[in-house]
Amino acid sequence: MPTEPNAWTFLKRGFQLRCPECGISPVFLAAAQVRGLKQWMQPLPGCPVCGYAYEREPGYFLLSIWAINYGVMGALGLASLFLVDGIFHPPHWKTMCIVFPVLSVISIIFVRYAKSLFLALDHYCDPHVTAIK
Repeated sequence: MPTEPNAWTFLKRGFQLRCPECGISPVFLAAAQVRGLKQWMQPLPGCPVCGYAYEREPGYFLLSIWAINYGVMGALGLASLFLVDGIFHPPHWKTMCIVFPVLSVISIIFVRYAKSLFLALDHYCDPHVTAIK
């Protein structure tokens, strides 16, 4: 008899960018297949294996962008600013010129993980089995 997945299973699937329901199919296109920023950030319609729809409604992933992505980037940015300032002691404008461009690139890379983690945690807290339309 299969056991019910726990929160760690859903977090693991989220970090692996896999379907929160079955853990097999990817949530996003493979990086080698992406041809633009929109394809990079937009999840697939749903899981081809189990039929789990990734987006419940329009605007579903807004919280993932605001809470997870911006929150992590804000914390990482502050930590980086303090670290660079504490070690190298450059003027503040140089510190910002070093940290902000790097943080912008990391934010674009991390947006997939933010959406996947949000999807996995939301499915754990409020499961639904809506099929792909």
